[in-house]
Amino acid sequence: RPTCHKEFDEATAILAGDALLALAFEVLATEVQPPETAAACCAAMAQASGRCQLVGGQADDMHPPQPGQFDLATGLEILEATHLRKTGALIRVSLQLGGMCAGADGGQLAALDRYGRCVGLAFQIADDLLDVTSNAHALGKRVGKDAAHGKLTFPGLLGIEPSRRRAAQLSDDACNALTPFGPAADGLTSLARFVTERNR
Repeated sequence: RPTCHKEFDEATAILAGDALLALAFEVLATEVQPPETAAACCAAMAQASGRCQLVGGQADDMHPPQPGQFDLATGLEILEATHLRKTGALIRVSLQLGGMCAGADGGQLAALDRYGRCVGLAFQIADDLLDVTSNAHALGKRVGKDAAHGKLTFPGLLGIEPSRRRAAQLSDDACNALTPFGPAADGLTSLARFVTERNR
C-alpha cells in the first residue's frame, strides 16, 4: 500500500507521525504498571526518539560526508553510528520496553539490547542492498535513490558481497545474544533471520 505521504500528502504524513509519537507516550503512561515502570518506559522512549538518537541520526543521514572525506574504517564507523541512532534506536527501545514491562533483569535487558543493536544494523544493510539489487516492482518503491542522493551506504562502502556477509554475521550475533532466553526467544530468532532474507 502507498505510504502516508503518497496516499495523502507530506503535511498529513508529518502530522500522523506527530500523533503516533504522542500516542506512544500516552499508552506507556496509562497502560503500564506499576507507575515506576511506566516512568522508566517513558524516559527510555524519549531518549530513543529524541535529539541524541532518532532525530539526531536522521539529521546526520540527511547531510552525509562526501566520498573522499574519510577512509574505509572511518566511513564504516560513521555509517554504523548514524543507523544505530535511527531505525536501530527504535528497534532497541522496543525490546527494552518489552523487557521492562515483563520484569527482565539487568542481564536480560543487556541481551535484548545486543540483539536489537545487531538486528538494527542488519536491517539497514539489507535495506541498502535491496536498493541496489532489487527492482521497483519487487520492492514496491523506487530503487537506486540512495546513490542518486549521494548517501553513504553499506554496499557503496564495502561492496555487495561483503555487505551480505556482514548482515548474515549480524543476524547470527543477534541470535546468539538470545541464548539466555532459550526457546522463549524463538520468535525473535525468526525475526533476526527474516531481516536479512527479506526481498522487499
